[in-house]
Amino acid sequence: MESIKLFRDYGKVNPHLEDQSPHQQHSASKRRILIFSVSSILLLTLIICIALATLIHESNSEPDESPYLSSSSPAESIKTVCDVTLYPSSCFTSISSLNISTKPDPEVIFKLSLQVSIAELKNLSSLLSSFNDVNSQAALKDCVSQFDDSLSKLNDSLSAMEVGPGEKMLNLEKVNDIRTWISAAMTDQDTCIDGLEEMGSKFLDEIKAKIERFSFLFDAKSAV
Repeated sequence: MESIKLFRDYGKVNPHLEDQSPHQQHSASKRRILIFSVSSILLLTLIICIALATLIHESNSEPDESPYLSSSSPAESIKTVCDVTLYPSSCFTSISSLNISTKPDPEVIFKLSLQVSIAELKNLSSLLSSFNDVNSQAALKDCVSQFDDSLSKLNDSLSAMEVGPGEKMLNLEKVNDIRTWISAAMTDQDTCIDGLEEMGSKFLDEIKAKIERFSFLFDAKSAV
């Protein structure tokens, strides 16, 4: 799985921990959890953005030409969406965890994925609020504020998809609005990452490089 490969090095034991005090080890552990969590949220958000780019592409197809209509199970519907993304395994794993019991169309898959992202971001914001690290208190406080703004943007996206019976969840205007909101949410999360540099984590540069790589690939995909 791409998500497993992305973070496979983060669980390795740091040989320098042996020379640290228990307090230092505890602080390092919290920083690791924090940065891993932020990166996981970023990855999930990127997957959702790529799925949205797929919806934009499919919206230009005639209904009879859409491959989603021929899917006979939730797994096949999800696979059809994810197969055209840059990281199909990660996409499929994330969306399949929703335990969808009926065959969804791509708009429903996107909406459910957005709900998962909101829930995960709320959990992360609560985790940040529970930390009491004097050395990084300002950065953590800024992150909570940035995540609150991200949540507002993602909730705006979700609200835009609330429609009455027989109405389409997405149209061109809504798609453009949602892309703008999600882009703003990602910017908020990037700002949080920048602030966390003050924590002095040795893993931050590596994580930022991976995030930038995903962002570059997404920009290339969404431009198609």
